[in-house]
Amino acid sequence: MNRLFHILALCIALPASAADVPRPLTDDDFIAFDPEKAKIGQLLFYDKILSGNRNISCGTCHHHDLGGSDGLSLGIGEGGEGVGPERHAGTGPDRIEKRIPRNAPALWNLGAKDIDVLFHDGRLSVSDIFGNGFNSPAEEWLPEGLETILAAQALFPLTARFEMAGAPRENEVGGAINDRIDNAWPIITLAVRTNPDYGLMFVKAFDDINKPEDVEIVDIANALAAFMGTEWKNHDSPFDLFLAGDDTALTPAAKNGMELFYGDAGCASCHSSPLMSDQKFHALALPAFGPGKTRRFDLQPRDVGRMGESDRLEDAYRFRTPMLRNVALTAPYGHNGAYPTLEGIVRHHLDPRTALDQWTRDQARLPSVPWLARADFAVQYQHREIARQRAKIDITPRDLSDNDIADLVAFLESLTGKTARNLPLGRPETVPSGLTVD
Repeated sequence: MNRLFHILALCIALPASAADVPRPLTDDDFIAFDPEKAKIGQLLFYDKILSGNRNISCGTCHHHDLGGSDGLSLGIGEGGEGVGPERHAGTGPDRIEKRIPRNAPALWNLGAKDIDVLFHDGRLSVSDIFGNGFNSPAEEWLPEGLETILAAQALFPLTARFEMAGAPRENEVGGAINDRIDNAWPIITLAVRTNPDYGLMFVKAFDDINKPEDVEIVDIANALAAFMGTEWKNHDSPFDLFLAGDDTALTPAAKNGMELFYGDAGCASCHSSPLMSDQKFHALALPAFGPGKTRRFDLQPRDVGRMGESDRLEDAYRFRTPMLRNVALTAPYGHNGAYPTLEGIVRHHLDPRTALDQWTRDQARLPSVPWLARADFAVQYQHREIARQRAKIDITPRDLSDNDIADLVAFLESLTGKTARNLPLGRPETVPSGLTVD
């Protein structure tokens, strides 16, 4: 009954166009992962044993100290050194060959039951087109037995040359994926299951594993998913408390920002549902830079977004709507991290073309890589390409005051969970391989 009265109060308090505020998230909205599997996943997540050259882990680019991301516009992957904004491109023959093409996405609430598509371009989705439960870059070679889309997602950084695998000449994993993606997974699995500590932990936690030799790549992926889905589940923000009935949880500025978000600012047309994402794809004409991620045989340094997966021209430059809880902890913003502040990305949404004209290169958080400097902004000299990106905008400009923008930012900051900086497992001090922990 109290919940009913709160819903009625919301409908009365908010303008008619803002009455579609979502219901609160609850634990029932999330997959219930096994704690023992999550503990294995925590160790694997920060263990460089999963990388081809034993020099990078999942946690390097999705670090606890950086809200599950890396604090960079475009990441520095395999071959780099350090963590976050202090990470550099390495030296000598092991230095990086290119930047990671897209911003490292945060991991908040990826264990939600309703998620059916992942990655900025949606190249991984729930589907039975290949008989293994997913439509993915691995196609029919993706192994069966992956319990969730989050588990399927966990496999792809391991086999990405510039993220964790390394070059073909450098190690077995890099060489294997040069032939076919699934050739690398047995190599990674062997390294894990022959480690005595990991072998015993898998036997204890997995009912269908009787001896270390039974461990397969799907078990590693399922453990990683159990950790990510458990660790970054978070819905105790002031906004969540407000939705659950606490009318005092939001400041006046945040409450006004919420009314704008679900009303005149139009944010909820894409950031809808309890997860604050429609899981669809939209073009925003964000400033272009970096190596880009293109279709096969496309030699231009550009990012075509969803079209790279769908091969449909109408999908060009569209990217998946991100979820927003704890967004204040995950700067910079956009599929390529073009904006270092919430105010910047909000202003871009309100008037993309004007923001595009005003954007400057120093807003991109790109650690200096002298041998890549000419390539970093090469796309901006492709005038026809930039004109195409500039013309493709799916959102309607809105005219809001500076005060309204400040209130929208206050609302976005109210999405930060009370426990978001004190997560259940955290970063381990050591890992079974004995390799260093970033």
